Amino acid sequence: MRFIELLFEKILWNTRFFVLFAVVFSIFGGIALFIVASVDIWGVVSNIVTTYINHLHPDKFHEEIVAGLIGAIDLYLMGIVMFIFGFGIYELFISEVEIAKKEGVSKILEVHSLDELKDKLGKVIIMVLIVNFFQRVLYTEYNGALDLVYFAGSILALALALYFLHKGSH
Repeated sequence: MRFIELLFEKILWNTRFFVLFAVVFSIFGGIALFIVASVDIWGVVSNIVTTYINHLHPDKFHEEIVAGLIGAIDLYLMGIVMFIFGFGIYELFISEVEIAKKEGVSKILEVHSLDELKDKLGKVIIMVLIVNFFQRVLYTEYNGALDLVYFAGSILALALALYFLHKGSH
């Protein structure tokens, strides 16, 4: 009976390696997001160069540049979420990343508990939402004073959220 129990526990323990699927594909997803964001920035830069070489100044040119760059920042932040998630679950379920400890690299990817992983992911996800909010604000049309009050209130809410997020980490 003890043999069956040990065999079952060994099989059960080794099922943690299925987490490697999430690790590998999270890293691939993060790399893909970094590539897409970089291509987007390249597009914005080439658009700027073309516009100024041809002496064109289309309407809302600056808004398009800012929106393109904010969109790229949004993608980079989502890529960072994927990296933090991949490294975090690897460290939680498989093993610590030894090379990171030897090189004394930043501890941003180091995770010791599920709560710590959720905290790190939550902070970056909030930043993604804030960046996404500001990207959408660029294209919002304001039709009256009430719209501006809502806009001011949303900025106040974001500022408070960032304040409490920062205060909670200390």
